Amino acid sequence: MWCMPCPEASDERQEACHLPASADALGSLRMIALVDCNNFYVSCERAFAPALEGQPVGVLSNNDGCVVARSEELKALGIAMGAPVHLIPPALRRRCVLLSSNYALYGDMSRRVNEVLESLAPHVEPYSIDESFLHLDGLDVAAAEVLARELRGRVHRETGIPVSVGLAPTRVLAKLANRFAKHGDGVCYLAADGATTQAQLEQLPVAELWGVARRSAERLAALGIDTAWALRQAEPARVRRALSVVMERIVWELRGHGAILMDDLAAPRHHLLVSRSLGRPTTALHELREALRQHVARAGEKLRRQGSLAQVVRVVLRTGPFQVGRGAYRNAAQVTLAAPSDDTRELLRAAQQALAVIYRDGYRYQKCGVMLMGLVEAGAAQGRLLTEDSAEAARRRRLMAALDRVNRELGRDTVRLGLPRRDSGWTLRCANRSDRYTTRWEELPRVRA
Repeated sequence: MWCMPCPEASDERQEACHLPASADALGSLRMIALVDCNNFYVSCERAFAPALEGQPVGVLSNNDGCVVARSEELKALGIAMGAPVHLIPPALRRRCVLLSSNYALYGDMSRRVNEVLESLAPHVEPYSIDESFLHLDGLDVAAAEVLARELRGRVHRETGIPVSVGLAPTRVLAKLANRFAKHGDGVCYLAADGATTQAQLEQLPVAELWGVARRSAERLAALGIDTAWALRQAEPARVRRALSVVMERIVWELRGHGAILMDDLAAPRHHLLVSRSLGRPTTALHELREALRQHVARAGEKLRRQGSLAQVVRVVLRTGPFQVGRGAYRNAAQVTLAAPSDDTRELLRAAQQALAVIYRDGYRYQKCGVMLMGLVEAGAAQGRLLTEDSAEAARRRRLMAALDRVNRELGRDTVRLGLPRRDSGWTLRCANRSDRYTTRWEELPRVRA
């Protein structure tokens, strides 16, 4: 679908004097591209298994519980996103290929896609594992379309992943243009003004607009704003008073004025949770400790990646909600650290203390998790730590940095705290996981002549 700009564009100079400060700062970004990988998880699987092309393919959540990614063929069969596998009729299940999630493969393929984008675009801004914004400063519509089609061809040729490209003057409109591109030839330009843009915005419920959460949509509906066009036409100051400055900036973005930074749509994180169902219910304390060790390792990596320190470690533990003839139990405990930390060893010691408090013998536990709370910025917090020897603190930071670097370059869990037992109950079920073709030497594709 190619949406041409309307020749009757409104005069932006009159509106510009009312823009918020962030819009003035971003006013030069007049062409934004959103590159979105189509059915990303399924496309990653098909890139290494061409026989899956044309078949209804789904990717399952952790422990093979629910469908979290669908090919177009699977959608056509009526299988909904999030559908529990055990509720899919057997006759329908036999027609599908349902694969366990392979996040090592998906993460590496995402990196490869962005490498191709960075070779062609001056500035790439990753937004999620399958989406990136590209800043195409100074390109007119025709030049942007040519580049978008070259991007699609290069990404598919070099990674095997099909992508769609939405072009627009702002991020919000580019996100919407990408939605239309998926139903057309893969590239769509959406102008700030014009009959086509108005028609699309009039048909789009405000709840489906990027950056508008369910509660915000409900508050907008109370103001009589139920479509994206109604939001665009609303008085920005009124929207700001009733909701937030971010919602006001969405109004400006819908009008074609760049007003949103990526941080505007990222809520500040006050806690970090890593929680997962066990591969099978277990009564063994040592298996819960192993699962918790993995969760703490993941949480520590995330904590350091975002430059934060945790002040409180909270552990949650529960049995399955549908156990027949067995008692149900759920509990949580938390430990406050002596000083804010991102050291996985300290976080794990606190987590093990909390687990010891809430563990009860005889129950069949199905889920455990760790929550890091009271997050503070690492730089600010470390400046206040007067009780800890500065040399020791620096040594801890270097150790954790080295741990993260080794695991990033040589593969997750190359270095870890403790070794899991074989066939532990906590390990995830992934009976149909494909090989990790790009990150494990022993799982490289093999060709037989």
